[in-house]
Amino acid sequence: MDNKIAETFLDFSCRRLDMIVTNMKFCLGKLTDEQIWSRGGPHENAVGNIVLHLCGNIRQWAIHGVSGAKDVRVREAEFSADGGLTGAQLSTMFADTIAEARHIIATLPPERLTDRTAPQPGRPEVSVLEAIYQVVAHAHEHTGQVILVTKQMIATDLDLTTPRPR
Repeated sequence: MDNKIAETFLDFSCRRLDMIVTNMKFCLGKLTDEQIWSRGGPHENAVGNIVLHLCGNIRQWAIHGVSGAKDVRVREAEFSADGGLTGAQLSTMFADTIAEARHIIATLPPERLTDRTAPQPGRPEVSVLEAIYQVVAHAHEHTGQVILVTKQMIATDLDLTTPRPR
């Protein structure tokens, strides 16, 4: 793999993770703890569940899958939680998890992107590049959900991108 392309991918992945942390922290700061753990029905996840899910997923795919740390994920606990952590605690947990993954990505030798890894038990191996892409895309997807739910709960635009004319 061309090192310039690899370095660009790794750098962009880190910058995207930085943006995701900023947006998640902003949303968690706008919601009350009650709103963070609120579900519209049994078929929905609360914002708190989404944050726990992202931390577990990032830990499994990047911290375990890319760097080789022990896999400590308990996926069922991410979705069964119904409180116990404040917005501030969730924000710190998320930022710390992203920071750890970001460090792994930022310091990854470009030639490792084609190495194979199996982040999830019983699932096929993927390249390290695919694992990183999965982490960033998955975090981006769920952060978008949190942004939408936050807008709905506080009934206002968040102005996270270019502010809209009013």
